[in-house]
Amino acid sequence: MRAILLACLLYPTAGAVLADPPEPVAVLETVVVSGEQPGPGLWKISKDDHVLWILGTLTPLPRRVEWVSREVEQIVGQAQRVLLQPQVSFSVDGGALGGLFLLPSLLKARNNPDKQTLVDVIPADLYARWQPLKRKYIGRGNAVEKRRPIFAAQELYEQAVEQVGLRIDGKVGDTVEKLAKKHDVAIERPVVKLKLAEPRDALRAFAKSSLDDVDCLRKTVDRLETDLPAMQLRANAWAVGDLEALRALPFVDQNQACRDAMLRNSIVQETGMGDLRERVAAAWLAAADDTLRDNAVSLAVLPIGQMLAEDGYLDALRQRGYVVEAPQ
Repeated sequence: MRAILLACLLYPTAGAVLADPPEPVAVLETVVVSGEQPGPGLWKISKDDHVLWILGTLTPLPRRVEWVSREVEQIVGQAQRVLLQPQVSFSVDGGALGGLFLLPSLLKARNNPDKQTLVDVIPADLYARWQPLKRKYIGRGNAVEKRRPIFAAQELYEQAVEQVGLRIDGKVGDTVEKLAKKHDVAIERPVVKLKLAEPRDALRAFAKSSLDDVDCLRKTVDRLETDLPAMQLRANAWAVGDLEALRALPFVDQNQACRDAMLRNSIVQETGMGDLRERVAAAWLAAADDTLRDNAVSLAVLPIGQMLAEDGYLDALRQRGYVVEAPQ
């Protein structure tokens, strides 16, 4: 849960009540690619004679793919700096916490308040759709029934992705970091630092507070009922470097609803984290400015959703006067 929601921060549909659970949409048999694959081409950001190449990453990816990009390794070998994906650093009395969504897992804050279960907190139609997906991908255990909808949604999503031959962590960023160390290239990761003065009080308050997160679970269920085959096709397209196919496949992102639910929470607002996504974007863009100014050749890693979004990081770079060229 922590990995996905944190990544999303860094980068209502109403249904009629149904008497019986609907049948989930059948997942078409899609062959997921495996073995060594090159991944997509690189975006070129330039100004004067300085160039920043950007590799767009995707999640999930095929589980059995080994990403091997000769182009990336060649550019890293020529580069003076590698810019990794932005990160949020939390500290309490000098101790690093490592990530925002590690916090709710403490003090059992990921569970519904007052010992409620999912059947108590979500609409009947949604619970009817949740049950067959839960049985299929999680099993008959009841621990997940205690979770807040946002955390139940992520557990369901992770298990479903695994079962269709995909993996959430493709480790592409880790591979780029290893290449940078191999070639003795400077590494920079933009960091937004936050400090919580009274973390125990904040955690207790969070555990008792409400989250408007039903829509998060609904959109996750929507996606798993209808989007798994396309998810596999997207993963294949990324692995083989088919950017045209990636553009043609609509990118469904249930995480927007999950992100909004968390950021609207009053406790999160009070701790100063409500605008975290904007602060992370500002930190990355500032680092990109510095990297382009100070280095003739550099390489960055960002989610490919940011590459394809109309108002993403690339659009912000264009507005700053850089020339942005997509892969051919």
